[in-house]
Amino acid sequence: MADVGRDKIVAINQKGWNTVAPQFYGGTALPKYGPLAGTEDDLRLIDNLKGKAVLEIGCGSGHTLAYLAKVKEAGEVWGVDLSQEQIRFSREHLEREKTTARLFLASMDENPGIPEAHFDWVFSIYSLGWTPDLGRTLALVHSYLKPGGKFLFSWEHPVYQCLEYRSQAGEYAFARPYLQEGPEIDPSWKGVEIVLHPRTLSTYLNGIVEAGLVLEKVIESEVNLDQAREKDLAPERWYSVPRARLMPTTFIVKAGKPA
Repeated sequence: MADVGRDKIVAINQKGWNTVAPQFYGGTALPKYGPLAGTEDDLRLIDNLKGKAVLEIGCGSGHTLAYLAKVKEAGEVWGVDLSQEQIRFSREHLEREKTTARLFLASMDENPGIPEAHFDWVFSIYSLGWTPDLGRTLALVHSYLKPGGKFLFSWEHPVYQCLEYRSQAGEYAFARPYLQEGPEIDPSWKGVEIVLHPRTLSTYLNGIVEAGLVLEKVIESEVNLDQAREKDLAPERWYSVPRARLMPTTFIVKAGKPA
């Protein structure tokens, strides 16, 4: 476990994400919930958004926000992200999509000026796991939602993160203890220093409950072969069909704020 405070974590990850943002441009975003995972077209987790106010925490390059506005017909789209580069990508992408959005530069465990009890839906697609403070972030999600509002997020399955392919043996093995939680400094993640936050599935689910949200659905997504490319069949790839057949790449949680 890294002996590093919250502010240093934010500084390291902001710098790292400003560098690697182009590698993830247009990556995991709705209608996809995760690599080789189910899609919104299959799962139908999102109710009618026409005219609704939606917020995405960890909005990345803006592709989910554009989807929510253009396909789901959301009336207001808001986003927050830690990285200046991601916010720049979001602005450019949303301008090309002729979508108006309110964007904030901030870590998702702080409120940079987002109104409370304003949103019908809050989303986080493959980003919640980056928060340095899960409890604080989920408390903010609760505060942003109107009574009866919904929170929908996806993230890499915590057990999937523990698997490693060992080519000499031709098999997968546990490379790290599942119960060991972060933060952990990785000096060369995608070529940059980054702070990772491994957490157990129960940590996420209990965090939802402790924030005052009510769990409605938890999905451990089956492998989606429609997403697979030829290179995804290689067992040594991080997101690979053989690995995803052993353990889901992604888990998805839908929760609600009591009316």
